[in-house]
Amino acid sequence: MSAVAASFEKAAAERRAALVGYLPAGFPSVPGGIEAAIAMAEAGADIVEIGLPYSDPLMDGPVIQEATRRALAGGTRVADVLRTVEAVAGAGVPTLVMTYWNPVDHHGVSAFAADLAAAGGSGLITPDLTPEEAGPWLDAAAEHGLDPVFLVAPSSSGDRIKLITSVCRGFVYAASLMGTTGARDAVGSQAVGLGVRDRRQAAEVAGFADGVIVGSAFVSRLLEAPDSHAGIDAVRDLAASLAEGVREAAVALRSAP
Repeated sequence: MSAVAASFEKAAAERRAALVGYLPAGFPSVPGGIEAAIAMAEAGADIVEIGLPYSDPLMDGPVIQEATRRALAGGTRVADVLRTVEAVAGAGVPTLVMTYWNPVDHHGVSAFAADLAAAGGSGLITPDLTPEEAGPWLDAAAEHGLDPVFLVAPSSSGDRIKLITSVCRGFVYAASLMGTTGARDAVGSQAVGLGVRDRRQAAEVAGFADGVIVGSAFVSRLLEAPDSHAGIDAVRDLAASLAEGVREAAVALRSAP
């Protein structure tokens, strides 16, 4: 069983959803991003996603776009992403990279898999890679013990969902909304993905999903903070609140008749 799957199993044994937090590497700086991701994990995130900054982030909303723009302007490269993964995984939490496919292809599929595994990474989330085109990555992931994670959308057909889930390991990333990422006032009832921003919404999603994924809300805390230390404190506070939310949902389910 992979580290990611084990985290979901542990959460399930506690009759709650797993909390998955996302932050892009290199924001507000490489060391600052590492510190923020570790703070997130220490405060209750079961799994951490590290975003690989990319110049054309089609899926990302304005909050994550701005953070990745700053990360790229600061010179963040693949080596910095792997350095971030190594530090966060070393803190004891399963760590995946979330990236568009072009940087992986440019780096070399086998080389990226080997480097990610060497850094202690658990897998790769690829929002723009389809199963039909994923053969080389699936082979490399299997060779290096990495979890390939693909996305399903509210519009995915039953047959499409079966195909995608058949090639996923660790978990299936289910987007709750069509469109780009970003915190919203309400979340969809179909899955776990985009839009969760607070404890109440985390509890809502945890009532029907195996995991709750939060990204833009964490990034917003860093963007809005007056300095990096305040931003890290804000990330830690949000992670603790969201962790309480997924546990509140578990208590509610256990109390239900």
